[in-house]
Amino acid sequence: MIRRNQRTGELAYYRCWNRQPVPLARLVKVAGRRWSTEENFQSAKTLTGLDQHQVRSWRSWHRWTLLAMLAHAFLTVSAVTQPDDPAPTELIALTRNEIRRLFTTLVSAPVHTLRHRMHWSHWRRRHQYRARRSHYQRRTQPTP
Repeated sequence: MIRRNQRTGELAYYRCWNRQPVPLARLVKVAGRRWSTEENFQSAKTLTGLDQHQVRSWRSWHRWTLLAMLAHAFLTVSAVTQPDDPAPTELIALTRNEIRRLFTTLVSAPVHTLRHRMHWSHWRRRHQYRARRSHYQRRTQPTP
């Protein structure tokens, strides 16, 4: 299977094999799962410090990894279970990054008022919505 980048024209090759014939749509779906898995690991490293442990023993590494993955699962479930349209139309939905940021600022020693923190979250999500909309508009334009 060959995938071509729409913008650069770069080709990516996948070697696929199965005992029985498989529809192309299923092959594409399986190949695409690789990217979501890599993104989830990268997100876990960034959000929950999955890669911050200094290994000294198997038991401590196992506990650290389990704790980081549970924290990442908490953020993921919190983001997925948000109501479909809780926010005004010019905001993106709450993401794992935003939930972690809000959770951290609400739990840690308050530096600013709750109103200030919620206003800052609203501003950031509105900015991300506009950036995403602009990105999608640019991608739908035909390449020269």
